[in-house]
Amino acid sequence: MYPALLLALTRDSINAVVTLNAAMVHHSGSIQSFKQQKGMHTSISEILKEKSLKPSRRSLPCLAQSQTHPINLNHFLSVPLSPEPKAEVEGLSQSISTSCSLLPPQTVEDGKDHYVEESEATTCETRADESFLLRKPTITRAKLEARTDSIQGKNRAGSSGLFFRDGKKRIDYILVYKKSSPQVEKRCTFEKNLRAEGLMLEKEPSLTNNDIMFVKINAPWDTLCKYAEQMNIRMPFRKKCYFTDWKSKTLGSRFHLRCRQIKSWLPRNPMQLDKEALPDLEETDCYTAPFSRARMHHFTINNRETFFSNSTRSRIVHHVLQRTKYEDGKSKMGINRLLGNNTYEAAFPPHEGGYKSRHPIKTHGAQNHRHLLYERWARWGIWYKYQPLDLIRRYFGEKIGLYFAWLGWYTGMLIPAALVGVFVFLYGLFTMDSSQVSKEICEANTTIMCPMCEDTCEPWTLSDSCVYAKVTHLFDNGGTVFFAIFMAIWATVFLEFWKRRRAELTYDWDLIDWEEEEEELRPQFEAKYSRMERVNPISGKPEPFQPFSDKLSRLMVSVSGIFFMISLVLTAVFAVVVFRLIAMEKFASFNWYFVKKNWQFATSGTGVCINFMIIMSLNVVYEKVAYLLTNLEHPRTESEWENSFALKMFLFQFVNLNSSTFYIAFFLGRFAGRPGKYNKLFNRWRLEECHPSGCLIDLCLQMGVIMFFKQIWNNFMELGFPLLQNWWSRRKMKKGGGGGQNVENKAQLPQWDKDWNLQPMNAHGLVDEYLEMVLQFGFTTIFVAAFPLAPLLALLNNIIEIRLDAYKFVTQWRRPMPARATDIGIWHGILEGIGVLAVITNAFVIAITSDYIPRFVYAFKYGPCVDKGHHHEDECLRGYMNSSLSVFDMSKQKNSSYPFYCRYRDYRAPPWSSVPYEFTLQFWHVLAARLAFIIVFEHLVFGIKSFIAYLIPDMPKDLCDRMRREKYLMQEMMYEAELEHLQKERKKNGRRYHHEWP
Repeated sequence: MYPALLLALTRDSINAVVTLNAAMVHHSGSIQSFKQQKGMHTSISEILKEKSLKPSRRSLPCLAQSQTHPINLNHFLSVPLSPEPKAEVEGLSQSISTSCSLLPPQTVEDGKDHYVEESEATTCETRADESFLLRKPTITRAKLEARTDSIQGKNRAGSSGLFFRDGKKRIDYILVYKKSSPQVEKRCTFEKNLRAEGLMLEKEPSLTNNDIMFVKINAPWDTLCKYAEQMNIRMPFRKKCYFTDWKSKTLGSRFHLRCRQIKSWLPRNPMQLDKEALPDLEETDCYTAPFSRARMHHFTINNRETFFSNSTRSRIVHHVLQRTKYEDGKSKMGINRLLGNNTYEAAFPPHEGGYKSRHPIKTHGAQNHRHLLYERWARWGIWYKYQPLDLIRRYFGEKIGLYFAWLGWYTGMLIPAALVGVFVFLYGLFTMDSSQVSKEICEANTTIMCPMCEDTCEPWTLSDSCVYAKVTHLFDNGGTVFFAIFMAIWATVFLEFWKRRRAELTYDWDLIDWEEEEEELRPQFEAKYSRMERVNPISGKPEPFQPFSDKLSRLMVSVSGIFFMISLVLTAVFAVVVFRLIAMEKFASFNWYFVKKNWQFATSGTGVCINFMIIMSLNVVYEKVAYLLTNLEHPRTESEWENSFALKMFLFQFVNLNSSTFYIAFFLGRFAGRPGKYNKLFNRWRLEECHPSGCLIDLCLQMGVIMFFKQIWNNFMELGFPLLQNWWSRRKMKKGGGGGQNVENKAQLPQWDKDWNLQPMNAHGLVDEYLEMVLQFGFTTIFVAAFPLAPLLALLNNIIEIRLDAYKFVTQWRRPMPARATDIGIWHGILEGIGVLAVITNAFVIAITSDYIPRFVYAFKYGPCVDKGHHHEDECLRGYMNSSLSVFDMSKQKNSSYPFYCRYRDYRAPPWSSVPYEFTLQFWHVLAARLAFIIVFEHLVFGIKSFIAYLIPDMPKDLCDRMRREKYLMQEMMYEAELEHLQKERKKNGRRYHHEWP
């Protein structure tokens, strides 16, 4: 049943292994009877004794390694290990210990496939490698086609650039270097050491650039086994039997059965993907254990070529590349250092082929996983479909899979928030004309307002701002408080349910027991502190050490740089404030009547646009400064570097993006003064005032413009810029700009040439992707009381963002190294911090920026409904505008030609009172109500958030029970399989023991 395993067994051990495999199959087949009859077993021996059912697709052992590719691609991505039965019999003389030996087997065929390895090894010091490659004649298209035709008879995969020239050895990694590079000795030593580690190398010149050489790397079976054991890679060995299967016999199962029947009658969910087009990734239905060569007989090995997936093979090769020396010395190792000193130009795993096909996927199936991802994930036509997360994880690794899982979860959670926001906006829209405040403003034809500037401005009537007041009511209405509370609770629910979703993904992706391995030190850290060493408490080996005094001094310099950049942001905000003051005077005295009438919109609009341009300009500077400060700190590992860089980028861009918004929300119009005693900036410009209907419309305009234009700019930079770069690369290829051939058809190039002409993934990894979404999350929650449509804009953007990122990863970028991760890292803590800040900010926005509290105080303390019981809100607000406007005697002002009274927004005594222009009692009532609202709102919302977080466990109970049950069953399986194996061995040797511990 397992030809790959039988090749490594001795003649004496055939019977034992066959018996063990039969027991494994019998166990897998008896799972159904285990579910139906017994309900739950306390011992695996009981399961093994049951009668086996008829084999079915779900009862067979785990076939993940043979079912991970589309059916019509078996000839493309899978090569049978031993096509001839005779080879199996001849290979029985080998033993298990030699099947995963440390040294790779050297055959005649392997020797033919190697690209002048012997000549390179003997002439590295004299640069014979470069001279030989330069003397090698360039491969013409005719020779390439002839070679393709010859290989196609054996295996079609050879023509696509996924295999060595023999069409059998799979390419697991690609190294790229220039022939003109002077680092020949390092490269030769590095490649020689790679061969010593068991990797197979083959070189191939580029067809588009004569100076480029590709090094194709293959990891043989023995090497994969060796490093899979060292890296503790978990591999499948037995079919799962679920703990929850016993519930099928409970009384509640009838209700669930009825629900499933009713659900089957309903129309199919249009968002679900067609599972028939997706590969059967059954590895999630198998028990896994750290791979061990000594216990290889425990694992289900149907095909050596597909037992380790492509991403796992690439990860193993990357592990070897990171730990192979290129010079003698403790720190002279790793592909990262060779990329840093330009020994190699690039290192990446190859894509699995093209992402497009001439034939439709429905009739001919997918060519490879990349094609399948494009058709079922990256295409714009399926924007409403769920993401194939298992396939994304298998192709790009768990770290990228978790990013897209988080992005999809965030986008899905935005749907209820967007709906509630739209309802709040529609409520304001339908009540806009019936609002009592708007009516009073629009009917105030005789209310004269004080001039907005000193010399050139004239008094104006309150009714001139009728449109402004109605637009303000769209966002400042009775639903504002409810929506702010809802979004604060929504943020908590989103994070808590994401924890549960992450737990399910880590379980399905077999990351529960995975612990991040000890990372290697960064080359810059080793170079800086190579003279100071101490013993690593984890590995027990001496390594470079950074003294605390040096670390503290560098951290202080970095913090000083952060504060300097924040002060630069505040300076830019101050410059925008000065511009608004100047623009306010100019627009208020403009000759064009339309601009003069709507000077508030003109001032806010131009100020927001200029602020947006400053934000996008400073973002470029921030990235360079954050990169410089992070390198100045000399982080020990790459993860520490990434976390430090991500935190700096978030602080810089968050302050840059929200500083002007905080100014408008909490400072605009608060320190303007009053007529006759205005506060002036530099004794020249009068500070800006709020509109009589409030400052909330300015905050709304600020958020809407920045959010809309920033999303457009980010989408262009994510997709448009790589498209332009790749178009330029294709243009150079067609013209033969690299000195190579004039290739007109890109399909004629091998896969390594195609991947080389793609753009590399961002050097910061997923930092930029997470940063964009986290900043959007802050914009959506922090000032959501002022802009209820923010969740809707975020939802529309994220629907596009998912497909943009998918298209970029699949078509425009080289395949990144598949990395593992169990969470989104530092970003989860940042999201929780934003959730806390959102509660505080929304409380202040409602209390200070909005007119909700002044209207509330007037309705219950000074309005016509006082002591008259409950009435309609509009009736209670009758006379509110007159109450919120104070009176100023313009005849007492110097150089004034207006002998009448004007009105301004404030709570001050009239000029004929005993204490003119002093704050009235209503002002102190409003102030006290605002402070009380902030305290009550914060405590109420924080209490609800904490209670919800307590109610929602981080891991579902069913998942906890299933994990504990499966852990128990796995231990029983491993124990009894090993026990039976040892008993067979003793019986075979003629030694019989009864009731004895093995």
